[in-house]
Amino acid sequence: MRISQPLLRSGPIVAAAALPLALTAHPAAAGPGISVSTTGSTVSVTTGACAQLNGSWGTASLLGSGQSSFAQGRQVALSGTSASQTAAWSGVSPGTYTVIVMCSNNSTAGTQTVIVSRSASPSATSRPPVSASASPSRGVMGGVGGAVRDYGTATLVAGGALVGSGVIATAWFLRRRSKPYRF
Repeated sequence: MRISQPLLRSGPIVAAAALPLALTAHPAAAGPGISVSTTGSTVSVTTGACAQLNGSWGTASLLGSGQSSFAQGRQVALSGTSASQTAAWSGVSPGTYTVIVMCSNNSTAGTQTVIVSRSASPSATSRPPVSASASPSRGVMGGVGGAVRDYGTATLVAGGALVGSGVIATAWFLRRRSKPYRF
C-alpha cells in the first residue's frame, strides 16, 4: 500500500489556480483619486485628497509618452480649498498623457491617463469642439475592445499557455477526484 501526502499532491493544482490570480492582481490605488478632464488643448485635474502643509497643497505633473517619472513632467502647483484642489495645463498638443498628483506631504493622490485629441477646425464653429476623454491607467478600455497598450504575440502566446495549463490542471484534478480508489 502506497501512502501519499495530499498536500504534496495538491501543490500543482494550488499553483495553477494561484498563478492567474497573481498575474491579474493590480496594486491598490493610492488615495481617493483624481479627476482629469480636457477641453481643446487644456488639461485640468481636480482632487480633494490633499491637505495644506506649509502653505502648499501639492503639485501635479503632466507626463508625455517619453517621460517616466514625476520630475520629468510639466509641473503645476495645486490651488484651491480644503474641499477641492485643481491644476491646469494649457497649450497641450494632441497625444496620450499621464497626470500624477503629489500632495505636499509626499503622498500620491492619484494617477490617470488622458488622451488629448485635435480640437475642431475654426470653420466648424457650429459644432462643439472635439474633446478627449480619460482612459483607464491600466486594463482594457470599454467599447469595441482594444487595450491601452498593444501587447505583442509573445505576450499573447504566454497568456494562452497559462490559461491552457490552468484548464489542463483543473481537468486532471477533477478526474483524479472522481476516482476515490486512487491514492
